[in-house]
Amino acid sequence: MDLKVEQVSLKDILPLRALFLKENHFQIRYDACHARGWTDSYLISTDGADIGYGSVKGKDDLSLRDAIFEFYLTPKNRKYANPAFEKLIKISLARFIECQSNDHLMASMIFEFSRRITSDVILFEDDQFAFLNISGAIFRKKMNGDKSFDHKSEPDGDYVIEADGEIVATGGFLLHYNHPFADLYMEVREDQRQKGYGSLMIQELRKACFDAGRVPAARCNITNKASKATLMKGGLRIAGYMLTGEIKPEHL
Repeated sequence: MDLKVEQVSLKDILPLRALFLKENHFQIRYDACHARGWTDSYLISTDGADIGYGSVKGKDDLSLRDAIFEFYLTPKNRKYANPAFEKLIKISLARFIECQSNDHLMASMIFEFSRRITSDVILFEDDQFAFLNISGAIFRKKMNGDKSFDHKSEPDGDYVIEADGEIVATGGFLLHYNHPFADLYMEVREDQRQKGYGSLMIQELRKACFDAGRVPAARCNITNKASKATLMKGGLRIAGYMLTGEIKPEHL
């Protein structure tokens, strides 16, 4: 077996990445890093045939390329996963692995090749229809002239919830993830929290996503119990976790 890993341009891995996206039919958190030029691409081949790829980005500093965050081999070649990943580490000089726990191949690599594995983000996917209703609350698109509120964590979105003539929550969805997925976000005015507006916003944003031909997804910090409860009450469920590990010294 002549197993090779070589750095190539992004376009050289796109056919294999299309297979990766088809097989892993969920929102890829770092999908946009490729198009934004924040990644290095590596082609994996054996005996002259292309069998997979690896992608590396900066873990904390975008100017660095120190974290492997995508790794894919065609199904019949996954017997080569460990030696291919080891070569990818050595060729790329990566020091970390970042992955989603719902990416099963990559998750197996992070536990095989790294230590001090941590997680700080929960990933959510669409689950079931919610039947939330708050008397007097109106979900609608934002209009010119709407008086919003000071936002602490999220942008002022394209949709609002109005109650008693005031904007009590805003939200929207981002489209820079792999198609057809969209990332939901929302914020409730501070003095209107714990009244159900957040979950109602998530429920209605999910509907707006589907109307736009998109599949809703979301994420929150693993310590943010309020956001986790809001997302789940609004009809999402936990899909996985973002994992980060430090590559074991014996593999460097």
